[in-house]
Amino acid sequence: MILNIGNILSQEQLIRIRSAVDQASFADGRKTAGWHARLVKQNEQMITGDTTMDALRQEVLEHLQNHPVFQMAVRPHRITPLVFSRYRDGMTYGNHVDDPIMGQGPGRLRTDVSFTVFLDDPEDYDGGELVTDTTADEQTYKLPAGAAIVYPSSTLHRVEPVTRGERRVAIGWAQSTIRDPAQREVLFDLDTARRQLSKAGKNP
Repeated sequence: MILNIGNILSQEQLIRIRSAVDQASFADGRKTAGWHARLVKQNEQMITGDTTMDALRQEVLEHLQNHPVFQMAVRPHRITPLVFSRYRDGMTYGNHVDDPIMGQGPGRLRTDVSFTVFLDDPEDYDGGELVTDTTADEQTYKLPAGAAIVYPSSTLHRVEPVTRGERRVAIGWAQSTIRDPAQREVLFDLDTARRQLSKAGKNP
């Protein structure tokens, strides 16, 4: 199940986050990629260790985790620290699948669900679409600032080259309490139906 979730962040939050991101230090994104992704990854990732940016990471993560649709769709058990990344002129990320295991030692987790929180509005940059390749064919996503997309980490996907402006996002991965994506989708559909019945005044 691939799902778009709107209104994760407010306009006020987006302005603050984008301003802070502009002042942060970035490094070549290939330094944190797996061996296969490193061959097709051309972006930049924010260097960790800045207390201000760590607080912003936590702020974005808390808003995402507290969103009821995210909870229903992902059912997160553990989530990686968020990564702020950016794509400028010519930057891209070719077809790849996210690593099934991330982290080291006690912090290692199984990546069941990947997610991207968009920080820039679609009209502010050209290109940069997230493209997923599934049995239902390719689908393209370029969401409004403050919205997020979640999808199984086993999904083949890419980011198209940015040809104008800057694409800034916060990305992360979750280990779900429900490992099987089909089972997560069934539970999501059941929860959605129950909420609709409740709103209609019927006893689910």
